[in-house]
Amino acid sequence: MTPIPDRSGAEARADVPAQVPAPEQTPALEARDLSVVYPGSRGRGPARAVDGVNLRIGKGEIVALIGESGCGKSTLARALVGLVRPTGGQVLSQGRPLDYSAKALKQYRRHTQLVLQDPGGALNPKQNVYDAVALGPRLHRLTEGLPERVHGALARAGLRPPEAFVGRYPHELSGGQQQRAVIAGVLALDPMVMVADEPVASLDASVRGEILKLILHLRDELGLSALVVSHDLGLAWNIADRVAVMYLGRVVEQGTVEEVLLHPKHPYTQALLSVIPNGAEDWRPTLLTGEPPDPTAIPAGCRFHPRCGRWAAASEADRAAAACDRRELPVLTPDGARAACHLLEPNTLLPETV
Repeated sequence: MTPIPDRSGAEARADVPAQVPAPEQTPALEARDLSVVYPGSRGRGPARAVDGVNLRIGKGEIVALIGESGCGKSTLARALVGLVRPTGGQVLSQGRPLDYSAKALKQYRRHTQLVLQDPGGALNPKQNVYDAVALGPRLHRLTEGLPERVHGALARAGLRPPEAFVGRYPHELSGGQQQRAVIAGVLALDPMVMVADEPVASLDASVRGEILKLILHLRDELGLSALVVSHDLGLAWNIADRVAVMYLGRVVEQGTVEEVLLHPKHPYTQALLSVIPNGAEDWRPTLLTGEPPDPTAIPAGCRFHPRCGRWAAASEADRAAAACDRRELPVLTPDGARAACHLLEPNTLLPETV
């Protein structure tokens, strides 16, 4: 887990230029009330992997999507790049709803690219680096000036000089070099948005910072927008402009990185942050109790309440007033409340009904 520096205010992230877009700008990529439900099987009910998610990635903005394994992050990422067709809601690119025809999807995926967690698995072991990076341009018939396109993408991804890498095969590269080669394949298509699913999870700690620095550089140099999926809140601190925290198919808290990571409101976010050592002698993590998220068995009311320490510690009167185990919470919207919790302070309580 990447540590979060003990800083606050404007000085906290002076090393990362503010890139949060103005609200009136059309987002580069957006999910509106997006849902993905997988049919039930083997006696289990349908799995609501993504359940009414609203999320925006602005132009030139990096958004970190954080949550435990099984919360729906990867399914949402695949839905955003058109690999999974939503059951409900919409994906919008540059303000236009995604067209799921084969021709339209091919064009869309040129501009909205996915980076997978395991770079070794993403690269064909029988292809050298040149052919791996050239694969996308060839599929999109961007063959004019292809060597220059490939070499330029390799250079932007930090594989310099490109001539030293084009003839190598994946097994001849380090893990960090493999991920740079994957990112070069993305850059060869001149994308507007990159969706990176756990892009540094399989890399050594010494290499992670280099890849994160590369993503920041690409944002600043190319205006690239990015959604970075991770379970690591420290990673979000180091790279993101905004953070969305996901639990059991829904976004439960969202805001700027300073708001969410320095002043978390939702008990789930607080629990995730508590496991990061802060140097205090009395430091103790908040351990989540109960069963891990199960999208086939979403509880009534607030879906986090069975594991919520705030709910467990509440008085009977507070429980009755909040009705966490009975009353459904509204789906968060980018312009609405910051966190979805019945037990927030009275001045920040969400509406009583959906």
